[in-house]
Amino acid sequence: MELNNVTNDVLNVIDSYGFKQEGAYNLRLNGMAVCHGDSRHIQIVKKEDQPGIDIHISGEAKNEQVHIPVVMTEAGVDVVYNDFYIEDGADVTIVAGCGIHGEGCSETRHDGIHTFHVGKNANVKYVENHYADGNGTGKKVLNPVTKIYVGEGSVFTLETTQIKGVDSTKRENYIELAENAKLNVTEKLMTHEAQSAVSNMDVVLKGENSSARIISRSVAKGTSVQVFHPRAIGENPCHAHVQCDSIIMDQAEISSIPEINAKHVDAQIVHEAAIGRINDEQLIKLRTFGLSEEEAESVIIENFLK
Repeated sequence: MELNNVTNDVLNVIDSYGFKQEGAYNLRLNGMAVCHGDSRHIQIVKKEDQPGIDIHISGEAKNEQVHIPVVMTEAGVDVVYNDFYIEDGADVTIVAGCGIHGEGCSETRHDGIHTFHVGKNANVKYVENHYADGNGTGKKVLNPVTKIYVGEGSVFTLETTQIKGVDSTKRENYIELAENAKLNVTEKLMTHEAQSAVSNMDVVLKGENSSARIISRSVAKGTSVQVFHPRAIGENPCHAHVQCDSIIMDQAEISSIPEINAKHVDAQIVHEAAIGRINDEQLIKLRTFGLSEEEAESVIIENFLK
């Protein structure tokens, strides 16, 4: 279908792989699925009992992609429930995310509840980007909930990025790892002005020899407030590393609360947390190349959030 310029502009930001109306895809626009397609190994089925879709990924899928972006250009509240059923041995990248373009004075909010059921020996990458723009005064709110159940021997990579413009967000993640399952998480976030962001993540290492690596990086500007609470729970012999690094600027506030909980003598779990300002030596060095202070800060922040 033909999409307008505003929708295309938002899609270009939130879909870092490039949204196309081909293969497996589903575009949700202002609370409605406006176009979708299936591929040979990936089928998307509309739910009958609630808003959302079921995505069925065959074990024969190898190095395939499915794109399921959400765009809101009208005020209101959109709630969607998406379930992913990923068979044994599948290899797939799932590109999601939500973009809001607000021009009015009323709140625009999207609550996405995503649940992943991952079989054995699968390789899954889930990319979720959040972004908001527009000149409207209404709040732009995103509240994602993600539940992930990773089967034996599978690898799940979770990449979440809040690019800019979101006034308020509360992220809830719950992840369970079976025997020999691996989890890699990279969370990146920027807030400015009076924005607020809360990120809670529970990772339960239930299976023997499961492992998790969780990295969170954020920048807070203006009077914005951020709260991070990642929690790793080891119930069997396992390995986990939690790392939270933040840059604080202006009058912002950041709380970083990494938590580890060992329930087995051979659960090896480590956490780190660091909050600090931009390094003055880095600023001075970049200024010597002719950059203004604002330009130098932008370069440092961009590289920090890569």
